[in-house]
Amino acid sequence: MRQRLLVGLLWLAAFPPFLSSPALAEPCTAPPSAATIRPLVERLAEWDEAYYRRGESLVSDDVYDQARASFERWRRCYPERVPVLPVPGQPGGDAAHPFPQTGLVKLPDRSAVERWLSRRHDVWVQPKVDGVAVTLVYERGELVRAISRGDGVWGQDWTRHARRISAVPRRLPEGRDAVLQGELYRRFDGHVQADEGDAGARARVAGLMARQTLDAAAAAEIGLFIWDWPDGPGKMAQRLAVLARLGFADTRERSLPVADIAEVVRYRDALFHEPQPFATDGVVLRQSSRPPGESWRAEPPGWAVAWKYPAREALAEVRGVVFRIGRSGRVTPVLQLHPVALEGRTIRRVSLGSLARWQAHDIRPGDYVVIALAGLTIPQLQGVVWQAEQREPLLLPDSDDYHALSCLRLANGCEMQFLARLAWLSGPEALNLTGVGPGTWRALIGAGLVDGLLDWMRLDASELEAAHGIGKVRAADLEATFTVARARPFARWLQALGAPPGVESALPASWAVLAARSVDEWTREPGVGPERAQALRAWFSDHEVNRLAARLANLGVEGFMP
Repeated sequence: MRQRLLVGLLWLAAFPPFLSSPALAEPCTAPPSAATIRPLVERLAEWDEAYYRRGESLVSDDVYDQARASFERWRRCYPERVPVLPVPGQPGGDAAHPFPQTGLVKLPDRSAVERWLSRRHDVWVQPKVDGVAVTLVYERGELVRAISRGDGVWGQDWTRHARRISAVPRRLPEGRDAVLQGELYRRFDGHVQADEGDAGARARVAGLMARQTLDAAAAAEIGLFIWDWPDGPGKMAQRLAVLARLGFADTRERSLPVADIAEVVRYRDALFHEPQPFATDGVVLRQSSRPPGESWRAEPPGWAVAWKYPAREALAEVRGVVFRIGRSGRVTPVLQLHPVALEGRTIRRVSLGSLARWQAHDIRPGDYVVIALAGLTIPQLQGVVWQAEQREPLLLPDSDDYHALSCLRLANGCEMQFLARLAWLSGPEALNLTGVGPGTWRALIGAGLVDGLLDWMRLDASELEAAHGIGKVRAADLEATFTVARARPFARWLQALGAPPGVESALPASWAVLAARSVDEWTREPGVGPERAQALRAWFSDHEVNRLAARLANLGVEGFMP
């Protein structure tokens, strides 16, 4: 369960060991400004209010945890600048836990888990079930109280709802006293965490338990996993055996002893990839022996830790916005981010795809956004979490200035599109010039050797050597490559010059035949509708395009000669 800390400075001061958790031990960075910290505090308060009062998760646990970690780090480093987070209502509730719910330190990676294991023996692993934590109090075998986690010391009284949940025994087979701690979870039929994520499991259960009434159908959605027994037997094996006898057999079945990191990794991978009856967000490691429940405190202990799955989403600060112009004139905003880790990768930028999408969000430096990976490879914007109070002005390109026929020559404002045209021309879908890429074109443009789309074709080795970073051997290779380009097929040259889609349906044909075609003639080609026909006619009629075609004809390139 997400360990939300609904408490202020006094709570933090009361439990100093909590401040040694890995997230809070990060070094202090430059102090945040009031304009930076205020939106973060407001969002955390809003999210806590929604979660604890209405049972709604407004953001994913990954995003919440990252935002909370940033707040706690700033609060620890600069208490005079960072206010105490507002607490929605009472810190936990009006029902006292017989034994505090401790929470867990979240270890960041395999190495940290391995170090933790190396100092312990008789360790067990359990699923970190993704639900809401509960304390169940039995007296003489009867369920007398069910208490939400709250702040670990006080929680809400959930007894009335708990008695309607079939997974929560109202009576134990043995008439004994027991205080059990566990997780109320959303039941699934074969949930695969790797494919489905959390599927809103925690929010669903939190919402159900926050209702005034819990009907039979809703109660049937909820399962129970017991993960600890503060006043139970001293050893894990004994606790599990008795829990199974009391009706909690799945706790024994899903709690396994582990001797090394390899066994933990196998268990964790299986939990992530194989069907389960609940959502999980990692594993929990517990020492078999731990102090008696009377000594527990509402803080992460040393005898149990969590190792969560890699975050599926990352909270990132925007440090800049770049507007890239592609070869066809499309303007694509790219967010430059302060680096964030996401599923084993470091993400520094994310493309928004279109100018319209940037305009819809109006993202500026200092804003915070949520990033996810599409197909585990391509970073994508999920949304804006909050915007900086000071909106930095940005210089936007005029999209009307860039189109399929703009920047066929280097001119003021054309640098980006012209370079993109050259990169496409030499790329695998066009002339496929081996070893010629954006870096080569930048060097030639920088040396003043290329300001037209075909200027490179007249350069010899001695001229190429004048470009920065191009020596004698490289210049000779480039000259040979550029010479070979003249023999590329006509269809490849049309691609290189940027002919609109649909031209291939009219091949084979010469430049003269294609340039003479009317809109109606283009429309009759398979797959060419009115819009494409207009684009093809405009392209073949363009003065600069025809000037390039004439130059290729003079060089004897196939298809361009009369």
